[in-house]
Amino acid sequence: MLAERAALREIPFYLPTGAECALFEQAYRRHLPLLLKGPTGCGKTRFVAHMAARLGRPLYTVSCHDDLTAADLTGRYLLKGGETVWTDGPLTRAVREGGICYLDEVVEARKDVTVVLHPLTDDRRILPLERTGEILEAPDEFMLVVSYNPGYQNILKSLKPSTRQRFVAMEFDFPPAEAEIRIVAAESGLSEDRVKPLVLLAHRLRQMKGQDLEEGVSTRLLVYCASLLGSGIPLDAAVRAAIVEPLSDEPDVKQGLMEAVTAILG
Repeated sequence: MLAERAALREIPFYLPTGAECALFEQAYRRHLPLLLKGPTGCGKTRFVAHMAARLGRPLYTVSCHDDLTAADLTGRYLLKGGETVWTDGPLTRAVREGGICYLDEVVEARKDVTVVLHPLTDDRRILPLERTGEILEAPDEFMLVVSYNPGYQNILKSLKPSTRQRFVAMEFDFPPAEAEIRIVAAESGLSEDRVKPLVLLAHRLRQMKGQDLEEGVSTRLLVYCASLLGSGIPLDAAVRAAIVEPLSDEPDVKQGLMEAVTAILG
């Protein structure tokens, strides 16, 4: 489990493409849990970090995986100095502090995790800690945010309708080309003129999703590629390292991608 507490600091850069910031803020004000849906690398995590800093709340981010259990979120007894001491998990800390708890790719976690979340997603807004006998009431400042990628859904890894309907939901996608150019330029420090061909390349390659590629080129990968270019790495090497190689391990697919890169970028 990767759990990270983001200290209050300068607001991370985020370029809105719609009314998502206003919707997030109203969900926070009205104590509504929020579900973000969208492809990997489209900006969901950055959006949450931006909004947490904007609202002045501590952020606990948990990257969910197959072995993540409810105890990983709520806490457990640990041996410290010969004594058994209760240690809060990130969800419990967020509830106690009135922070924002963000569970990234929540469908990757074990099923007992969603059971723990249910009392926090209705009008009770409580977190029962069976091991300590506590029942924590979430303060007004607490917010629960979860995300997942519907493109990876299958019968074994999906949110039950009864769970999805406990959340206000927003769908994310990759930004329009003009917005993505501004984002990649701002994040990498490369000029918009040099970033533009990379964004146009990404939009063309995304059309191959579901054919030769499981996923399209993420905005995150474009930032990596632009950062390499800004460091003096040649274009073909930067594109191969930051776009082609992360997208596929298949030699034929990689060759096809490089041919597409040559045709598009010259």
